[in-house]
Amino acid sequence: MKFEHEIEIFIRDYVKDLNEGTASIFAGAGLSIPAGFVNWSELMQEIAHDLGLVIDRENDLVSLAQFHVNENRTRSKINRKIIEEFTENAEETLNHNIIARLPISSVWTTNYDNLIEQAFAKENKVADVKHTNKQLLTNRPKRDVVVYKMHGDANHSSDAILTKEDYEQYHQTHEPFIHALSGELTTKTFLFIGFSFTDPNLDYVLSRLNFRFSKDKKQHYCLIKKHCLNDAQNPDQATLDYNSRKQQLVINDLKRYGIKSLVLDDYAQITSILEEIEKRFKKKTIFISGSAEIYDPYEKNEALGFIHLLSKKIIEKNFRIVNGFGWGVGSSVINGSLEAISANPMKFSESQLILKPFPQFESGKKKLPELWEEYRQKMISLSGISVFLFGNKRDGDAIVEANGLIREFEISRDLGNICIPIGCTGYATESILKLILAKPTDYYENSDVVVPLLEMLLESDKPLSEKVDVVIAVINEVIQ
Repeated sequence: MKFEHEIEIFIRDYVKDLNEGTASIFAGAGLSIPAGFVNWSELMQEIAHDLGLVIDRENDLVSLAQFHVNENRTRSKINRKIIEEFTENAEETLNHNIIARLPISSVWTTNYDNLIEQAFAKENKVADVKHTNKQLLTNRPKRDVVVYKMHGDANHSSDAILTKEDYEQYHQTHEPFIHALSGELTTKTFLFIGFSFTDPNLDYVLSRLNFRFSKDKKQHYCLIKKHCLNDAQNPDQATLDYNSRKQQLVINDLKRYGIKSLVLDDYAQITSILEEIEKRFKKKTIFISGSAEIYDPYEKNEALGFIHLLSKKIIEKNFRIVNGFGWGVGSSVINGSLEAISANPMKFSESQLILKPFPQFESGKKKLPELWEEYRQKMISLSGISVFLFGNKRDGDAIVEANGLIREFEISRDLGNICIPIGCTGYATESILKLILAKPTDYYENSDVVVPLLEMLLESDKPLSEKVDVVIAVINEVIQ
């Protein structure tokens, strides 16, 4: 998918941060509204009516909440509104799900709902949720991600940050959150989604960071939809001109904090951008699918040496490898990967090798074929490129195509992985290559470049070792 130049640069750089473990997300109300939750204006509509005010004429909703408390000497009605509006069962959006699949170690949010936590749970990730100071002192065992709910949680509405007084005292009542956010803003690259930048807490932190690190601030990004005529906020040209001018001033002001604004035509672009980020990140992970009872037309040692060298080169090119320890192939994948890692442990890491050996016994009520199917789905979903080798097995006295490898190709194709069959290794892999070559444009965006390389991988009259550089060349082409 083609993006504007600035967005393209952002995606490229943010994927680098994901690969380095230095990317984070800051989620505002705009992330949850598509799931059916209310925005601040809708939340405060009844409160405004009780005060004899009209919500459409009010901009300072924090003060509105404070007025309600001043008049009633209690915030119980606001607390009830939060519980009513944000504790209902709601399905997380596609954007929540994509974020949960990304390898981020922290998410910050001003939202009260639990959609982010739900999304991580569906990905079998352990979320360590922090919405009180005491929770910052302890860590949940085996956590995958920390979710900082800096304005509180809907299930504890009496502690939620709502009123002007809450905001005024935040630097004292929630000082540990300010310190934690300050630390992350100086060490990680944040992507702000669904955030209006009118929150006084965030303004407090950003302004002090700007003072302390005015010349060396970290680069962050935010996604902002430009104003359009006849949308809810711009009923006429005069209003559009005014709001567009004000938006440009806000965009310029955010630069003081090192936040670069990416202006979108519509909110649907947020999903497209997140999908592209996930797609490009996964392209750095290669699933090696292979099984071999025999290695014809090559000698066994030549074939194993090829797998070893290919795995080593993949690691040395800073890719990750996922492997299910396929029969006759898995050991060479592991050995080649570990050789690259042990030769330069300061540059390469064992985290680049992800091993997923297949279960060998039935578990609970699930039969082995069902377990294998689930395992294949999860394993391949970690990657963006699938490389296929050999693909044969023994069936009685005969050597036949391995149906497991064919299934891994089908899953890879359905998940959108880029498939690279090394056709000269024969059997199921050769069948896969012939299927791809029959309609290459269905598999590659730049098929005119990739197909000649795949045809070179089909030739079996040259040593296998010479195919390694060809495979690497294909990989380099498909990640462009």
